[in-house]
Amino acid sequence: MERILEPELMDDPEQAHAYAHADFSEANGLFLKLFAHYFPRHTPKRAIDLGCGPGEITLSFAECYANCYILGIDGAKAMLHFAYQNLYSRPQLKDRVEFRHVRLPAHSLSRNYDTLLSNSLLHHLPDPQLLWHEIRRLGHAGAAVLVMDLERPANPDEAQALVIRYAAQEPEILRRDFCNSLCAAFTANEIQAQLTQAGLVGFQVEKVSDRHLAIYGRL
Repeated sequence: MERILEPELMDDPEQAHAYAHADFSEANGLFLKLFAHYFPRHTPKRAIDLGCGPGEITLSFAECYANCYILGIDGAKAMLHFAYQNLYSRPQLKDRVEFRHVRLPAHSLSRNYDTLLSNSLLHHLPDPQLLWHEIRRLGHAGAAVLVMDLERPANPDEAQALVIRYAAQEPEILRRDFCNSLCAAFTANEIQAQLTQAGLVGFQVEKVSDRHLAIYGRL
């Protein structure tokens, strides 16, 4: 199945509301477990979450790593509305978590992060090199990088089967967006070629569920 682009930003209020109130605990938990597995001896001090959405992974990461400051950025103000709400509900994190409205390329941010995270941003980008170039620019030498994203199914029937399996009880807008995201995602081979083009030597691509790929390595 050829890749079918979807809108880069999830800035529709109804769309953002549906996404922010959906149960992504399984995927979010997987992301955190993968980071601990891939980087068992890494101690994050300054982290950035690219495409943070409503901020659940950003906040959970801060809870897991008590000495880490983390910045979550997103280009969709509708998504950040829920990120700010989620931070407000966890006041113990307010000194270590920050959210900003920033769209890639993030020229306003300097290269001072030892940890770079991104979940479900890659498939939104018309040009995937935008993410890989920003990761190279924002992270300093030795920084730990974990990107997780959907894997494009082989055909539309497989995409629909995944929607039924994981979103059958969700609102129609969320089922539609999930299907669109699957169709906009990349394959493992495509991502490996992207990493080679970006000069991210040594980065690995691993299938970590029936619908997710993890990309990880050190700068």
